[in-house]
Amino acid sequence: MIEEVAPNIFKVEIPLPHNPLRFLNSYFIKGSKRTLIVDTGFNMPECKEAMHNALDELDIDLHETDFFITHIHADHSGLVAELTNGAPSAKVYCNKIDAVLINEGILLEYWHKVGELFRVYGFPQELLDDALIKHPAKNYCIERVVDFTFVDDGCRIGIDPYNFVCIATPGHSPGHMCLYEPEKKIFLAGDHILAKITPNITQWTEIPDTLAQYFKSLDRVYDMDINLLLPGHRQIIRDHRQRINELRQHHDVRLQEILNILDDGPQSAYQVAAKMTWSLSYKRWDDFPMPQKWFANGEAASHLEYLTQIGKLHIETKDGVYLFIK
Repeated sequence: MIEEVAPNIFKVEIPLPHNPLRFLNSYFIKGSKRTLIVDTGFNMPECKEAMHNALDELDIDLHETDFFITHIHADHSGLVAELTNGAPSAKVYCNKIDAVLINEGILLEYWHKVGELFRVYGFPQELLDDALIKHPAKNYCIERVVDFTFVDDGCRIGIDPYNFVCIATPGHSPGHMCLYEPEKKIFLAGDHILAKITPNITQWTEIPDTLAQYFKSLDRVYDMDINLLLPGHRQIIRDHRQRINELRQHHDVRLQEILNILDDGPQSAYQVAAKMTWSLSYKRWDDFPMPQKWFANGEAASHLEYLTQIGKLHIETKDGVYLFIK
């Protein structure tokens, strides 16, 4: 589905098959000379077909198109290498931290590093190989190294009549970047703020305390003057402050839940994740698909690290695995 959400800004739904997110909201911003596409979808046939259908319907030439990738995740970045093939003038904007990680994602060494991070948080060694084989970020990522144009906080990207400012919002990913149009009060949020669902906040080696960084990024956006927030998934948001308050409350509840779980004694992030409340249709932890266990383990880890940093928990290591103790 294509919807013009602001003059010359089109929201294009890119399907994400077999994924609970269902769709990516890709945004096509048509200028008089060039088009800017914000996020692309997975590197898979269904995404490619939807993207090319939208390009045809909106009469957009890829040779006159640039791209802005909000963050590393393959549902936002996976197709960009394919779309820029044969278009040497195309710029692909991304924050350097995530851009480097996107390119590293096609290397086995990168996935070994990620696997080791999750292992120390308790993800069972016997499940790691299966988890990495089934991880969508590994299966649907870029097909070749991309020559990114790095953007930092405060950089400007003009697509007339819009003049966007890059806003760094690390948390959901180490280098997550949004776009803000201060005159029109439009904010392209990527996965920083979503309606109905909460962005996955996992632990990254690039950010010592991911959840604390995410809270800082939410606070920064809270104070901004925004009339139209365009998220990477689900519905458009009109009241960003209300949604940010809801997200903060969600994490407060989750943090307290984790403290209650740790009343039973020292546990790894994986053990905690198995006891947490998740908005999924599966009744038992054992029924969770492997990718969902992976995301849950990462989210539990980020919350446990936050509680450790604020002095509510401490960590001991047993057999190379972190155990969190209340």
